[in-house]
Amino acid sequence: MLNIGVRAARAAGEIISRSMDKVEALHIDEKGRNDFVTEVDQRAEREIIRIILEAFPEHAIIAEESGVHAGNEYTWIIDPLDGTTNFIHGFPQFAVSIALVHKGKIEQAIIYDPLKQEMFTATRGAGAVLNNRRIRVSRQITLSGALLGTGFPFKAQSQLDSYLDMFRVLFKDTAGIRRAGAAALDLAYVAAGRFDGFWEMGLREWDMAAGVLLIQEAGGIVSDFHGGDQYLQSGNIVAGTPKLHAQILDSIQAYVAAK
Repeated sequence: MLNIGVRAARAAGEIISRSMDKVEALHIDEKGRNDFVTEVDQRAEREIIRIILEAFPEHAIIAEESGVHAGNEYTWIIDPLDGTTNFIHGFPQFAVSIALVHKGKIEQAIIYDPLKQEMFTATRGAGAVLNNRRIRVSRQITLSGALLGTGFPFKAQSQLDSYLDMFRVLFKDTAGIRRAGAAALDLAYVAAGRFDGFWEMGLREWDMAAGVLLIQEAGGIVSDFHGGDQYLQSGNIVAGTPKLHAQILDSIQAYVAAK
């Protein structure tokens, strides 16, 4: 199953890469405020689904652009182009994200950066890998000196004040905070030790699912803002090294709305 996911991600990445020098000619729709979709997203998604269903015709699919495709207890969660706004502007930070869930557990994860040709993969219980090399979260144990990733809640602007309060309290205690605009890659970077931690609110399951398993298999911790496991449902996520995760969670608690 992982091999099929990797093949689908590479095929989608090829579509995306070939379109990089034709962005000005692409048809672009706005799904919502600051939420764009291009024909490249749609073509990449169709290719991913074609490859998956050719191998596993009974599997279900949840895809960002085409929604839910009914099937059995296996569900593929697909974001064909995470970071579409970056892609439209030629900003080189975007990725294909594919996860496989079985009976409520994420079992396989693939995040592929087609420009850098970096393939992040994980299988539950077997560790996380970048281009066939095992990866681990960083050894950072304190906020002091930590580099965090984040994302602005542009789809949930009612939460902006709370987010800015979180940003303010974390910014003063860390070495820096980066907002690159592709949550799937940010999470993969936590797994690879490039970021020490990450938090964001208002995400969807296709933004997070693959990255969650990558971080867990790389020795990191992932939770929602209350320390629980409802991140895919709430859209709110905190991730990091075991010690740093707890410190990020503690720092933002004053600004987290009650359940």
